[in-house]
Amino acid sequence: MRLKLPIAQFLKAQRRWGKTLVKASTASRKLISKPRKTRPKKSKLTEISAFGSNPGNLRMLTYVPPQLPDSAPLVVVLHGCLQTAHAYDEGSGWSMLAKRHGFALIYAEQSQANNPNRCFNWFQPHDARRGSGEALSIRQMVTRMRRTHSIDPARIFITGLSAGGAMVSVMLATYPEVFAGGGIIAGLPYGAASGMRQVMPAMKRPQPRSAKQWGDLVRSASSYTGLRPTVSIWHGTEDRTVAASNAAALLSQWTNVHGVSEEVFSQTSVAGHRRRAWSNRKGDTVISLYLIDGMGHGTPVRRTKAQTKTGGAGPFMLDAGISSSLHLAKSWGLVRRKAASRRT
Repeated sequence: MRLKLPIAQFLKAQRRWGKTLVKASTASRKLISKPRKTRPKKSKLTEISAFGSNPGNLRMLTYVPPQLPDSAPLVVVLHGCLQTAHAYDEGSGWSMLAKRHGFALIYAEQSQANNPNRCFNWFQPHDARRGSGEALSIRQMVTRMRRTHSIDPARIFITGLSAGGAMVSVMLATYPEVFAGGGIIAGLPYGAASGMRQVMPAMKRPQPRSAKQWGDLVRSASSYTGLRPTVSIWHGTEDRTVAASNAAALLSQWTNVHGVSEEVFSQTSVAGHRRRAWSNRKGDTVISLYLIDGMGHGTPVRRTKAQTKTGGAGPFMLDAGISSSLHLAKSWGLVRRKAASRRT
């Protein structure tokens, strides 16, 4: 294991983190009705076992819709702690969107061998650095997908929840040339922690850094000097697991990276929730922030009829009346007009 802490301290910190997440999971279930007993659904995802050296020891699962069009977009999805790729897909609806609108998916999945709570190790320097660990494994998955399918290299996106959201921050910082945009849901800024001991404090309150200091962390993660990925930040105002102050730190980090003023933005209401947007000199939206009033820790979804019949969307999938997956797909230009009006 790649750890500097004594094993006893590491396990103690892991148990504390696990208890916090279990409490959040219990709270999230209160927002959805008790599920009925149903047969387990067959996963729509297909595992790819050979995709590179895989130094982070992650699983690669994919969804490729029938008759994938040429130069199709690709979305990488990273689940949260205590979750699996299948569970996150069922709750978030990404494969349904991919089938309807013609794009491919990669799900990276964490194992308990890597992390007892199935959290991506965004806080371990080896896993959060370009060219090594889990970050390189995810990069290799993208390379494998491009080699086997007709993927448009200019339309590759990434999104994730909680530890998965923090890992999105890692990927946008360390491989900015790969991704056109990212969606960070209840996540943390890049560089928020550099070791297990710093994780819990960072989740509760990010370190006091200036916008430039946050931005410098991203700029130092690679030698890339080109256009940076767009960033969409989603956070519940009542998140007790990853404090909403992390959304503010993310905003400071990425406004600085994009060279836009944090004070100049437009604000609209989407499905009753606040959306703020920051644009560059060309007028293109480079950063958006969705603050979901009253929501705790999880991915905001709009519960479908099918989910209503089975009782809900699952732990950490919170029915907020707005589908973050759909709105991310729309903002990335993935939703085809003929199907845009259909509810998801």
